[in-house]
Amino acid sequence: MRFDRVIVVDWSGRAARSPERESKDAIWIGVHSADHTTQTYCRTRAEAEVWLNHALAEGGRQLVGFDFPMGYPTGLARRLTGQDSARALHGWLADRISDAPDNANNRFDVAASINRHLSGPGNAWGPFWGCPKARPVPGLPSLKTVDYVALGLEEKRLVERENPPAKPVWQLLGAGSVGSQALLGIPVVHRLAQTHDAAVWPFEAPRDLTLAEVYPSLLAAAVTGSADPIPDRAQVRLLARALFNLSQADRLPALLATPTIAAEEGWILGAGHAPLLAEALRWG
Repeated sequence: MRFDRVIVVDWSGRAARSPERESKDAIWIGVHSADHTTQTYCRTRAEAEVWLNHALAEGGRQLVGFDFPMGYPTGLARRLTGQDSARALHGWLADRISDAPDNANNRFDVAASINRHLSGPGNAWGPFWGCPKARPVPGLPSLKTVDYVALGLEEKRLVERENPPAKPVWQLLGAGSVGSQALLGIPVVHRLAQTHDAAVWPFEAPRDLTLAEVYPSLLAAAVTGSADPIPDRAQVRLLARALFNLSQADRLPALLATPTIAAEEGWILGAGHAPLLAEALRWG
């Protein structure tokens, strides 16, 4: 499948606006097409969602990658929605997550609510952990105390087990954690998919407008080699270029093949193909 444009979004779980001055650990959006490459800095998730709505409304064949998990270990969707469906879980979260224009949000409260719903005898906590010690939330521990075997859920998705640097989606706070980004990002993906009739891969087959999970750390060596003082900016730029080049060379099918479990858990586009992504940076 060939896309006219590839967009890569490095998301953020910040609870306040990012600095006015461009910085790391904020939202960066990289765009690559045949005739231009851009990087955009967004101080809030609301600003990024507005930007993405405008971009998707322009039409054409677009692939949009988001740097956060779009699914959870098998079983969570059914226990919360009654369906073995990541897309049903997306809607469930979109109905419960509130995220203000200044980035204030209720992610810890939603995680605690899920924990209380899933916890039971012999397992004092549900799957989520990583609550700020300065803002305790009943039902959400600061440290990992959950017994995932007793809870009947995996600590990591298959794609995370096969890519060891990837953190579990249950961790909400700490270096490299992605849990907060997922809770705050999935509702945005859900709204974008509904508004623009986009496919959310791998839960749905790719089409002209496709949203997918990406992991820019697959290009860690190239990001380091770029010497960009803001690594987030470099990684969205480089991954957008690599994916666009693979698209133009009809090499995306290799990245789109996934195991059966991905239909519920999700998958990282490019997982297992880091050398190919690095090679694609040199094309064109």
